[in-house]
Amino acid sequence: MNNGAHFTFVTNILARAEADSKVQEKAGGLVTALKTAVAAEDEALKLSQKSLLTDDIAKADADRDALYLGYKKAVEAFLSFPLQEMAQAAKELAQHIKDYRINPADQLDKETGLLVNFIADLETKYATQVSKLGLTAFVTSMKEANERVRSFTLQRTENRMTQNVGAMKAARTAADEAYRQLVKMVNALAMVFGEADYVAFIDYVNTEIVQFKRQVLGQKAGTTTSSTTPSEEEPTTPPAGGGDAGGTGGGESGGGTGGGGADEIPDPEDP
Repeated sequence: MNNGAHFTFVTNILARAEADSKVQEKAGGLVTALKTAVAAEDEALKLSQKSLLTDDIAKADADRDALYLGYKKAVEAFLSFPLQEMAQAAKELAQHIKDYRINPADQLDKETGLLVNFIADLETKYATQVSKLGLTAFVTSMKEANERVRSFTLQRTENRMTQNVGAMKAARTAADEAYRQLVKMVNALAMVFGEADYVAFIDYVNTEIVQFKRQVLGQKAGTTTSSTTPSEEEPTTPPAGGGDAGGTGGGESGGGTGGGGADEIPDPEDP
């Protein structure tokens, strides 16, 4: 199950458990534990999706693109300049632009590398032509913006290296365990006190499982039915993402003719 779908599943179960007064009454501590685990998974998911430097990189990239395009247009304008000496300088710079074929829509690091060499040429080989056309400010600003992109991307890489690479996996595992413990408790409560107070929650969990198996994992999940007779069969495999299948609700993998309790979700896949 992908990270987004996994987070949605545990969030849905948490919301249902918090809204169920009977579950809260007898298993409030486990609901709180699940809430804590879901919050940790939420934070890990956010960190895995976006670096805090992403916006800075995008801004610097937009700045350098605008400066490059402005420089390119200025060179093109000088091609028809009446003074032959300036027109010739523009012609040489225009050929330089064609040689590099820089496209602002190219991959970020590719553009950065090309601009490093492109700008170095303008500061050395073509410094006279740049000065003659009064384009030095363009080159200086373009270099500054490109260096900002290089600095931010390097910092982002270093930040990612220091992050706990297993944070997302650990958060998912903790959420799975909290979910499993809650389901075990609800199944036990239903067996001890009767299913009337817990069948709504159990049926909801089983329905969510069927939906996620079908829509996210593409499995042909069966339908769920509630039962008043607890199943005594154990799941054929240890549940890695959910609770025991035995109980009073109708679970997919609960054995026997009576159905199972709140069924386990499939093993969480590594992100």
